[in-house]
Amino acid sequence: MAGKVIERTAWAYPASPADRWSGEWEGGPDGAGISVIFNHTEAVGGGPRLHSHPYPETFIIRKGRARFTVGGDVFEAVEGQIVVAPAGVPHKFENAGPGPLENIDIHEAGLFETTWLE
Repeated sequence: MAGKVIERTAWAYPASPADRWSGEWEGGPDGAGISVIFNHTEAVGGGPRLHSHPYPETFIIRKGRARFTVGGDVFEAVEGQIVVAPAGVPHKFENAGPGPLENIDIHEAGLFETTWLE
């Protein structure tokens, strides 16, 4: 089997400017055991509500600062750091500012499975 190239048009949100990584990709249909979300959050305080997954989620902070809640812990992560939320553990993050937050979220599953808790 040959490798596969996934074009930006397959994962980027249509309204996303070319210089912004913003979108999502479920890798299962393409033979990958991961799914990826590319976040660009301008608003301080912006981010997803509390949720969990039956698999781990790994966050790579590309730019800015994020305030994470993972289980009972609340902490900040900055550009260049990686955060892991274990399987089944409620988590969320928000842009801690100042400025935009860019992060890549890697789901250890070929399809997204999310339980929203708030």
